Amino acid sequence: MQEIPYPLSQPRVPAPLIALLRSAAACLLALLHSAWSPLPVQAHEVAILKSANIAPYNQAISGFKSSMPRETTFIEYDLKGDAEVGRKYAAKIRASGADIVLAVGSKAAIAARLELFDIPIIHSMVLYPAKYDLKAPNIAGVASTLPIGQQLTHLRAVLPNLKRIGYLYDPDKTPPFSSDAAHQARQLGITLIDRQVRTEEQVPMALRELLSEVDALWLTADSTVLTEESFSFLLSAAFERHVPVIGFDPEFVRKGALMSFWIDSADVGRGAAHLAQSILAGSPVPSSKTFLPKHRMALNQGTADYLGITIPPGILSLADEVR
Repeated sequence: MQEIPYPLSQPRVPAPLIALLRSAAACLLALLHSAWSPLPVQAHEVAILKSANIAPYNQAISGFKSSMPRETTFIEYDLKGDAEVGRKYAAKIRASGADIVLAVGSKAAIAARLELFDIPIIHSMVLYPAKYDLKAPNIAGVASTLPIGQQLTHLRAVLPNLKRIGYLYDPDKTPPFSSDAAHQARQLGITLIDRQVRTEEQVPMALRELLSEVDALWLTADSTVLTEESFSFLLSAAFERHVPVIGFDPEFVRKGALMSFWIDSADVGRGAAHLAQSILAGSPVPSSKTFLPKHRMALNQGTADYLGITIPPGILSLADEVR
């Protein structure tokens, strides 16, 4: 057998072929890199339409922004309480590249509903959405009020002998409790008793009449009934009758009300952000549903002691704030 000399001589590869092989290898590496690299995060633009520059609205917006992806861009429009300005801003948003709209407050929500038809809208901080007909295929909302059933259950635990709850309201500004609310109250053996007022001057007489008939006074967010000046009068008149006052903000408890139930504005914003991210990810706008954030409760132990009320330890443990 003929021996083959060592080392073997290497065949010469033409230079054009070497260049072609190097180009093919570079293309293959580029394809592999793109296949394994993470996809870039799409940055969305959110238009925020705000009814007025007040603390609860600003807190809701802060909660919303803090819960959205860092890449999100925000453009804010402040109506400053002017509904017509709101419609102009909404028309401007319609012509922009906004992917979704956060409407904060009733005036902003109404303006968005009237002017925007093909951009998803999330309304928030609207006390009575049904009153403003905030229904459309592109509109969803985050609730700013609590289901009355939860509140009544806690009230019953604190006030086991509670039979009648009274409230004042101006029908031009605030709807009465719904028939469903009245039904839930009756199931717990509670009757809701109301008095209508049309002016602030009618409040004192209506309050005195109401306090003689009820076991608790429930405050509602009605600007005719409740002002900074009238709260002290409402509270002192109720105390004279040994009638506990139920509020809708922790500040009422800090000033002497027995209990308050509320939804934190920042929680509303965070709920809106969760909903916005779901819609931006491709989920349909859940227009038939209003999302409910966590409810909160404050109690005033000093007021309970003054009124001879014993708050059960289980209810105290559920409270977000005890004075």
